[in-house]
Amino acid sequence: MATSTLPTFIDTTTVLSLLSTVAILGAAYLASLRLLPASASTKIRVLFIWHAFDALIHICLEGGYLYNCFFSYTTNSSLWGGKNAISAYLPPNVYFLGHKDRLYGAQYGTNPLSALWREYAKADARWGGSDLTVISLEILTVFIGAPIAAWVCNCLRLGRKDAWFWMIVLATGELYGGFMTFNPEWLSGSPNLDTSNWMYMWVYLTFFNMLWVVIPLWILYEGYQNIAGTGGTKSAARGGKRRR
Repeated sequence: MATSTLPTFIDTTTVLSLLSTVAILGAAYLASLRLLPASASTKIRVLFIWHAFDALIHICLEGGYLYNCFFSYTTNSSLWGGKNAISAYLPPNVYFLGHKDRLYGAQYGTNPLSALWREYAKADARWGGSDLTVISLEILTVFIGAPIAAWVCNCLRLGRKDAWFWMIVLATGELYGGFMTFNPEWLSGSPNLDTSNWMYMWVYLTFFNMLWVVIPLWILYEGYQNIAGTGGTKSAARGGKRRR
């Protein structure tokens, strides 16, 4: 009898990486049950879950990416075959952090998060090394975007009327970050993207990245509706009773 086998591009690291995202979503949902008032509307609950998920992804996973960019490296000269460490992700004669004898990135890490980012790097190779554009955007995402997302959750929990302002600020930043992540690739013929199978194309590159396009666009639409006074929910405060 014939036995079915998983595609060669799916292994234990693939499964664990996907499960980590599901676990973070579950944590965001549980936080909404714990922190939001029972009377919170469905819209407010969805917004809370999204921003909690957003904050946790940025802190836990993308924070791990930054850690590996700055602290995981190799000094094995056989990997670049010359006197100086030549990185495929940097311009000629440019060395990350000024070290000519090191290559930085998750590709050279030994921690669980480096394995996760090596998995994603199969679809977008830049995430395995030290691409300056990606690192610069992730610094903003981890140290500014994540705190704003956490603050939005607090605003929704308390029913603060300024919640929509912070949601609009964050959604705009997320859209800008996505554009600046992929537009340089598209303008150069996408040399670092691998779309050779459905996992890389539709799960890693399309599904996960489109979450940070579709939902921020929806938030901008809802934010405009509330600011203009044409939406069904005039403020986040109407999602539930304000806690003292």
